[in-house]
Amino acid sequence: MKIGELAKRSGLSAHTIRYYERIGLLPYADRDAGGRRDYDESILVWIAFLDRLKTTGMPIREMLHYAALRAKGDHTGPERRRILEAHRDRVRTHLADLQACLLVLDTKIDTYVEAEKRTHSHDDTEHSCDGKPAGARSARA
Repeated sequence: MKIGELAKRSGLSAHTIRYYERIGLLPYADRDAGGRRDYDESILVWIAFLDRLKTTGMPIREMLHYAALRAKGDHTGPERRRILEAHRDRVRTHLADLQACLLVLDTKIDTYVEAEKRTHSHDDTEHSCDGKPAGARSARA
């Protein structure tokens, strides 16, 4: 597939694809007779994996190291596994931190909700049964 179709299917821009290729995150594409990049369909799986690594916060330099090992072949599997395990540990720690932050946010939001309920409840008790504010004077005839 040509770079435009790869960009559309992967969600990356053509510029990003060329950049990733230049720095070594993507393998160099085959070229057609006209010298244009011609990507194999399998590149989409690799790009999706890189996107997951990026989304989970893996630094590009670590992604580059992983990609270089991948390019060297299957014998680098144990080292790639160790990289992914260490990254997984960092992701789990980050998730725990985010969950703790979410709990603080939920608690703070609940505090505001309760304060608003008290305010509305207080507003309702400030009116007498006839709908007039409590303590309002009647007009004298």
